[in-house]
Formats: sequence, structure tokens, C-alpha cells
Amino acid sequence: MSIQPPLTDLPIETADEGFYSGFSKFVAITSKIIISLLVLWAVIFPTQAGAVLSGINSFILTNFASWYIWSVAFFVIVCIVLAIWPASGRLYLGLPGEKPEFSNFSWFSMMFGAGIGVGMLTWSVAEPIYHFGKNPETIQGLATGGTADNIRNAYVYSNLHWGLGAWACYAIVGLALAYFAYRRDLPLTVRSALTPLFGKTLSGPLGHIIDIVAVVATILGVAQTLGFGVNQFVAGLSRIGIGDWLTAADGNPSSVGIIFAILVIMGASTLSALSGVGKGIKWLSNINMALSIFLLGFLIIFGSTFFGTKAFFIGIWDYLIALPRLSFEVFRPDGTETGDALAGWQGAWSVFYWAWWVAFAPFVGVFLARISKGRSVREFVLGAMIVPSIMCFVWFAWAGGTAIDLELSGVAGGAINETSDGDKIFAMTSILLGGKVLAWLMSVLIVVLLMTYLVTSADSAVLIVNTINAAGDEGPKARPHILFWGAALGAVVAALLLVGGITAIQTAMVIGALPFSLVMVLMCFSLLKAVYRDGQREKAGVASTTASTPAE
Repeated sequence: MSIQPPLTDLPIETADEGFYSGFSKFVAITSKIIISLLVLWAVIFPTQAGAVLSGINSFILTNFASWYIWSVAFFVIVCIVLAIWPASGRLYLGLPGEKPEFSNFSWFSMMFGAGIGVGMLTWSVAEPIYHFGKNPETIQGLATGGTADNIRNAYVYSNLHWGLGAWACYAIVGLALAYFAYRRDLPLTVRSALTPLFGKTLSGPLGHIIDIVAVVATILGVAQTLGFGVNQFVAGLSRIGIGDWLTAADGNPSSVGIIFAILVIMGASTLSALSGVGKGIKWLSNINMALSIFLLGFLIIFGSTFFGTKAFFIGIWDYLIALPRLSFEVFRPDGTETGDALAGWQGAWSVFYWAWWVAFAPFVGVFLARISKGRSVREFVLGAMIVPSIMCFVWFAWAGGTAIDLELSGVAGGAINETSDGDKIFAMTSILLGGKVLAWLMSVLIVVLLMTYLVTSADSAVLIVNTINAAGDEGPKARPHILFWGAALGAVVAALLLVGGITAIQTAMVIGALPFSLVMVLMCFSLLKAVYRDGQREKAGVASTTASTPAE
């Protein structure tokens, strides 16, 4: 049987004129209807919406916990295989002779900033502190929460949730999209990544459904990130004295504070999105990386330097040793206090995080593909998995480590533990600096850094959603569509926060991530098949890229 050239043509019908000119009307309109209905439902019937979403969420966490855990383990394994497999390592995401568009610094900056940079400002302090108090080892009586013998456990679970598993989700989607878009000139949209499995049938309804699932997952995944960011942004504004009206009596953002923060963030992000990836997003990413380096440098020098150094190296070692077990371990409720507590912990943390990364993957994946043209498969996988993971470990070691050390030594006196998650980094830096002026200046810097991360994530999401809706067209989009998705993203965050707080966003996100997790598993098989077949084509002298594919 002769080896045939790969599929290099996947026509997707788009409108030729009118408001949706250049867009796949079925994908764009259906996506807008789904998101609009979600917002209206949450606003008009908040009690019913909260109850239904909560019920579906409980069902998923009970019945699909193992699916999420094992799927992410599978993504990590596939990434490792692609990195060490000779057939894939020598292939490039582009045509022969093409060079990367961005420098390594800009590439890593945009990757981290659009990926989970904003999450670090909240969770680099909040997560180690939480796991320092409670984790599966303390639940089983193997360690004591809040004591020195639980520090290493805190880092195992913090690194687990933000390490290789998180970035493998992004790398799989980004690599699959870049591979088929830049080697085979297929549209830069999610359906293209499944062409080795389904071929030209993806031009029709099946492909439309896949892209719609990706758009909905993207909006809900980014909404989750923005929800955390809004809470922290309001906490930061309160710290620098913007006004008590931003927060409610319980310390959480007030309704006015939520709306104010979203208007500021989404307004700035929409303006940035109008300028495109090469201008606004690139500059914002470089700015927030520079500010991040400054903040980390401060914590490394003036924070708990020695504690953080030990936490970094020992934490990575412990994490890598525990990774094989933790990647497949599923806690199931068994009617006992310990068993139910373990299952509850895993659902609230690990399963939630895997759902978050899956929901975030179409956004980050398309974005990674857009900025990675010309890089090798091996360079992409290692760059997208290892470097950002190490950056997260650095944040946990010196930001989280400083917080743990301050609490463990009694210097903080519970001031960090007792604040909200978003306020913990402000509380920690305030204790370190002591003086009101210096603490105020540091709070301003963190608020600016947070703002740049939030704007980078939001405007990137708007551009990515429009790219998927436009059948992979990366060109400039009509302003009304950018404005709609900017407003829609802000409305989703505002509606769910006002209805049920951050829990409502988490619930909607876990639900929205489930169908896309299946798409990602199919992407893995599709990518492995494509790499294997391209290797066979090379041996047989058959074209594997559009550069040398004979014209039909």
C-alpha cells in the first residue's frame, strides 16, 4: 500500500459579507448564544442556576474524578514521548527555513503571562500556606498540619498542581494546533488537530461542535482566572487606599467592587486586544515578566532566602519522586471519615485544578501555537512544559516559603493565615517591609503586575476566541466582535461572582471542561498518528509538509 501525502486542505465555510464576514456563522453565533444564555440564566434565576450547576458539578466530581486524574497523567506521558521520540524531535512547526518570530525571552514571557502568571500572584502564597495546614498526609494522620514536619508535603502538592501536569495540558493543545497549522497549512482552529482521525468530515457539523466546545471552555476557563484576579485586584486596591466601598463586611469584594474591577480590567484588555499579539500583548508580557523578576528578586533577597532555597530544591525532588504515584492515585469515598475526607480534598483541589487547566487549554494552546511557529517539536514540548513549571516552583519556594517561615516562626502571628487568598501576598510583603510607605509602594507594584497579567490573559482570550470563530483566520477582526467577546467575558465573570462568588465560576468551569477533555485525549492520538505517519513519509520520500506537497 502506497503512502499518501497528508491532508493539507480543510475547507470551513465562512460568510462572504455582512456582520459575520470571515466568520463561521454556525460556530460564532452558537457560541455567543450559549454564553449569553448562561449569563442571563445566572442573573434572572440565580437560585435555580446555582442549584443546577452545583448538582451537575457534584455528579462530575463523583463520577469523573478518575477521568480527570488519568487524562492529565496521559497528557504528561504523551509529552514526554514526543520530547524523546527521534521521529518527533527533529520535526519543525513550520516549513523548511522558517525561523521563530519571537525571541526566547518574549516567547517565555508571553507563554507564562498568558498561561498562569496571574494565578501565581494569588496561589504562590495561598496554596503552600493551605497545604502546610492540610493535605492528604495530615488527613491520614501521617503529618501534623502547621508544623515543620508538614513543610515538604505542602510543596509536593503545590508543585503537583502547577507543574508538569498543568503545562502538559497546554503543550498538547498548542503542539497539535501548531503542527497541523504550520506544517500542513490547515486552519489554526481546534478541529484541525483531529484531521488524522476524522479527515475532511471536520469541515462540517462535527468540526463546528468541536470548535464550539473549545470556545465555551475557553470563556469559562479564563473566567475562572479572572475571578481569582478580580478578588485579588480589589484586595490590592483596598491595601493602597482606593476606598472601603470596594469590599464588603466579610472582606470579600462588594458588588460595586466587582463591577468596578471588571470594567477596569476588561476595558484595558479590549483596547490591548484591538492592537493584536505583536504589539499590545507582547509589550504587556515583557512588562509583567520584568516586574515579576523584580518582585521575585525582592523575595529571594529580603524574604526567607535560605528557607526558600531548601524548599525549591527539596520540593522539586520530592515532587518528582511522588509524581508517578500522585498521577494515578484516585481517592474514592468509602463511608469512612478518612476516606470521604481524602475524596473531598482531591475533588476540591486536584480534580478542580485538572479541570481548570483543561478549560484553559484551548485558549493557551491556540496562543502558544500562534507564538511558536518555526520551533522544533522537542523545543516546543520542553519549553512549554519545563521552563514555566520551574518558574512556578520558584514562586512557590520563595513567595510561599517566606509566608510559611513567617507563620512558623511566629513573626506573622497569623496575619497571613487569617486573610483571604488574594490578600495573602499583600499581608506577607507588608510584614516584611514593616514601614507603611515601603509596604504601600510594594502593594502598588503588585497591583500593577496583577493588572498586566489580567489584561494579558483577557485580551489574549478575546483574540483566541475570535480566531476559532473565524475558522482559524489570525488576521485582524472587526471591532464589534472583539468588543462583544470582551464584554461577554466580563459579563460571565460578573454574573457568576455576583450570584455565587468564586464557587459559582469554579462550578461552571468544571462542567465546561469535561467535553473538551475528551477532545484533548483525541488530540493526543491524532498527534501521535501524524508524527508516526510523517516519519514513514520521510523514509518513502513522500511530502509531509505543504512546502513540497504536489499541487493537485
